[in-house]
Amino acid sequence: MNIFLWITAFVLSVIVVSFVWRLYSNRHTIPCPAWLGWLVEINNPFFKNSSAKSVISYLDIHPSMRVLDFGCGSGRLTIPLAQKVGEQGLVTAFDIQFAMLEKVRAKAKKAHVENIEYINGAAGENKLGVKKYDRALLVTVLGEIVDKNSLLQEIYTALRDDGILSITEIIADPHFMGYKSVSALANNAGFVKKDFFGNKISFTATFTKDLQ
Repeated sequence: MNIFLWITAFVLSVIVVSFVWRLYSNRHTIPCPAWLGWLVEINNPFFKNSSAKSVISYLDIHPSMRVLDFGCGSGRLTIPLAQKVGEQGLVTAFDIQFAMLEKVRAKAKKAHVENIEYINGAAGENKLGVKKYDRALLVTVLGEIVDKNSLLQEIYTALRDDGILSITEIIADPHFMGYKSVSALANNAGFVKKDFFGNKISFTATFTKDLQ
């Protein structure tokens, strides 16, 4: 088999696997495996607006704030967020995988960061509290959740009235969701658009609570 056929076979295999993965993930919550934590740590050079620095810059973070990093993974944003809010602030690292939270703990210890609380749980378990957070982040997470409406309603309840929800999506993620779908879900949960950063294939959208 020549090189062209090998490349064609590889590309087709990737397409088939991606299709099956996406089809299955529409019915089941499938987070990034903990052993692949190193992969989600990488700031993709092709999608610079999704880097930790960029996503955080869109949120107008101040010292003493409380921030929810839902689906935190291995802590790519958790650690810099905790550093940003300072000792008087608090970041909640929330993840369905205990192994991921252990990775965050190890990184926090190495960085001498102590203002992080760790919650092992899933969407719909009502572990987020009421009007607890100033900011909530979903970075390439929303597509992994089966009951997206319930999650966003839960976050709506957990955010303070002047809080901000930030949703980041990049097309390289197998659970990628377009802005129209993200916006519709946010609107259904009671959020309204605040800002949009990026483009159709790599963006961060921010939302506020519709209190009218």
